[in-house]
Amino acid sequence: MKINQGKRLKNGEWEFKQSQKLTKPLVLVFGDRFLLEADTIYEEIRELYPDGELVFGSTSGEIMETHVFEDSITLTAIEFEKTEIKIVSENISDYVDIEKMGKTISDKFEKEGLRHLFIVSDGSFVNGSGLIAGLESSDNFEASITGGLCGDGARFEKTLTSYNEKPKQGEVVAIGFYGESLEVSYANYGGWTPFGPERTITKSVGNVLYEIDGQPALDLYKTYLGEKAKELPQAALLYPLTVQQSDDAEPLVRTILNIDEEANSMILAGDVPVHSKVQLMMSTMDDIADGASNAAEYAMLNRTQKPDLAILVSCVGRKLVLAQRTEEEIEEVKDVIGDQAMITGFYSYGEMAPFSGKNQCQLHNQTMTLTLMSE
Repeated sequence: MKINQGKRLKNGEWEFKQSQKLTKPLVLVFGDRFLLEADTIYEEIRELYPDGELVFGSTSGEIMETHVFEDSITLTAIEFEKTEIKIVSENISDYVDIEKMGKTISDKFEKEGLRHLFIVSDGSFVNGSGLIAGLESSDNFEASITGGLCGDGARFEKTLTSYNEKPKQGEVVAIGFYGESLEVSYANYGGWTPFGPERTITKSVGNVLYEIDGQPALDLYKTYLGEKAKELPQAALLYPLTVQQSDDAEPLVRTILNIDEEANSMILAGDVPVHSKVQLMMSTMDDIADGASNAAEYAMLNRTQKPDLAILVSCVGRKLVLAQRTEEEIEEVKDVIGDQAMITGFYSYGEMAPFSGKNQCQLHNQTMTLTLMSE
């Protein structure tokens, strides 16, 4: 596996850490939404990699090595030695049902030999839970899935993604990896702690939460936030919800992406089923950094090779809590996975990964998610 990494400087020039000649590489381009909206950005990167498979995603922060950047574009170009890739993209505007879109994407992949799907998804219109359900519903689908919902800083205005074209809204890009020589491992971990009374969701539709314990969800949430309620929806990133669908289910963390004052409801990054138990959560800087270390340790369990590539997807809410200490969670990961792995990734509006030791993917919020690869 050969990897080049570079960062676009403010003067428009590119600074590369490695400059190997690559053949038909997978090129992951993560960047600030405003920079990806530039008319010339696609042609600029196409000129750098004329035969590359270009995948773009807007972010709430770009990860490269142990650094976290803002208002930048990072590029990671990967040439696999033995692994074949196939890329499929669809736009949510062409579908009424997100699960049908997910199934359509999955159906386009030959299932024999498919080891893994990595998803770079729109983060504004896509219900991540429904997307995963659709992807996994395709006949004979057995591959693992990781990835994330793209970000837009803490603005929540719009997100951009694309495959081999100018970045746009509503796009979901799936990268399929084929080959017995590819070793993929993954994990996620949060570091958030529930507090306050445990309550029950009494009215919801998909990822829209209307009532908790028979009370309007937004009113109840504002009561807990107090003065911080004036800063919604951004303040919600600091106080996510833990949602447990049944007594034997793993709790999932859900970020509130937006609010609807008229409907007195909250729009979350993933499904919040009726009858689920729900609590508020909070965290500290140390807990979040420790959570990243735990995620890395889980991802390294039972690997036969050291990873060559690490794709990190972490939540914008973690970044807001860590503030000036954001790079600490990347350094914690590096300490565990080793110096040989090239690190790329982004801060997101939602993270996709199975729980450690399992294959079924889940949508997470407020987690550090790792995808480790080697050939």
